[in-house]
Amino acid sequence: MKTNLEQRQLTRREIKDLRVLIRFTEVYCRAHHPDRERRPLQLTEDAGLNAGRFRFCDECVEFLDYAVQRRLRCPLDPKPACKHCPVHCYKPQMRQRVREVMRFAGPYLMKRGRLDLLWHYLF
Repeated sequence: MKTNLEQRQLTRREIKDLRVLIRFTEVYCRAHHPDRERRPLQLTEDAGLNAGRFRFCDECVEFLDYAVQRRLRCPLDPKPACKHCPVHCYKPQMRQRVREVMRFAGPYLMKRGRLDLLWHYLF
């Protein structure tokens, strides 16, 4: 399955947000789904995301497909952090999944020296 990125130029903010989402999901998938078969994420247009280097189970690929599409369709400019957003683009169960992924992967990566993610995690 290929995740569809819209045929437009991504902004630096979108690229950054998507990179963080992909990285956090990869950490979560590796820790929570170790026994599942994982494969590289295939994006129709990589746009500098380097998504192919990360591997995901089918469940996480579906989640990322949904999350990427929602992020790219955000009607707000500039886009606030989802937790501070007045418009909720995600279905309730997907919002819960994003919270779960972020709650696990943020502290996990910070404990392993990724302090650059601290700003994104807190705000």
